[in-house]
Amino acid sequence: MWLPEQVGASVGKKGETVKQQDVVLYGFGRIGRLLARILLERSSSLGANLRLRAVVVRKNTENDLEKRASLLARDSVHGPFKGTIKVDAENDTIIANGLPVRFIYSSDPTTVDYTEYGIEDALLVDNTGRWRDVPGLTQHLERPGISRVLLTAPGKGDMKNIVFGVNDNIITDDDKILSAASCTTNAITPALKVLDDVYGVERGHVETVHAFTNDQNLIDNFHKGDRRGRSAVLNMVITETGAARAVSKALPQLEGKLTGNAIRVPTPDVSMAILNVKLAKPAGSKDELNEVFRQVALKGELRRQIGYSDSHEAVSTDFVGSRNAGVVDALATVVTDDSAILYVWYDNEFGYSCQVVRVLERLVGEEAPSYPAQ
Repeated sequence: MWLPEQVGASVGKKGETVKQQDVVLYGFGRIGRLLARILLERSSSLGANLRLRAVVVRKNTENDLEKRASLLARDSVHGPFKGTIKVDAENDTIIANGLPVRFIYSSDPTTVDYTEYGIEDALLVDNTGRWRDVPGLTQHLERPGISRVLLTAPGKGDMKNIVFGVNDNIITDDDKILSAASCTTNAITPALKVLDDVYGVERGHVETVHAFTNDQNLIDNFHKGDRRGRSAVLNMVITETGAARAVSKALPQLEGKLTGNAIRVPTPDVSMAILNVKLAKPAGSKDELNEVFRQVALKGELRRQIGYSDSHEAVSTDFVGSRNAGVVDALATVVTDDSAILYVWYDNEFGYSCQVVRVLERLVGEEAPSYPAQ
């Protein structure tokens, strides 16, 4: 029997003690809350090895904790939290399914001593995107109780950008600061790896049709970025994306071969990437190319990253909550000699969060079971 109050360990399937890794979330926005949901969901299983201990946020109101709890419990896109949420205001703690999660209020990472909260050797996940280079993220690493830092945004400089399933093998014990790249990079890189492995990719263009995000305005207003000041719910907005260029950080052989652009559209979640590639050898027919991805989705090494859909009725909301990094829409595939166009759906919130948790599992040397087994 697993005892929630037992800190630092859980009981595995044969009664053995499983050491739990402390996890801290720095920021509690869209990705932060979904990571919390997944981690809390995993914590209820036998042999769970990741335990969410704390969340660091700025205090916005006197009833900040109650509002945070409400946002965790209810989500307009992903539905209600599966379980119970209680607030212990006296101890700045949210109790989710019996598990206490301490909320630490701070606007400066250099002021937090995590050991004061009983947190040791923790993995810190920075969801704010405020710091995206090694010097900035080192502020977390230098705090007592933190041993490694994972960024949920594309990392700058020589930071390793990890797309789980593609290049997580390059993680070493010496890597203390890593990036989980972006949602779009995670969606397209596995599919591009399959295309490159099977056919060879000579060049290509990635067009992203992306759900709007919090950095856009609901109604026209000033914005430091081009076009993003216009209403997100009333317009399709052309914007830039570095996802195509970022692919080469996981697949170096594609360096300089891909271009990319993005269009933000008036939907709150689920995006689509359109991969238009020139192949080194002909892909044969549409059915042949689709069969390659069907087999990968069924039993390939990238089956958790790549999903497969051949439904005539599928639309974007059908992929809300997808745990795949991306799902190939087989009916939309276009093949002409050595050119292929692939349409990939992805839940840019939840699917990406699942990829982030997989990186966390990789950092502690464990992975949740996946079926069918390889």
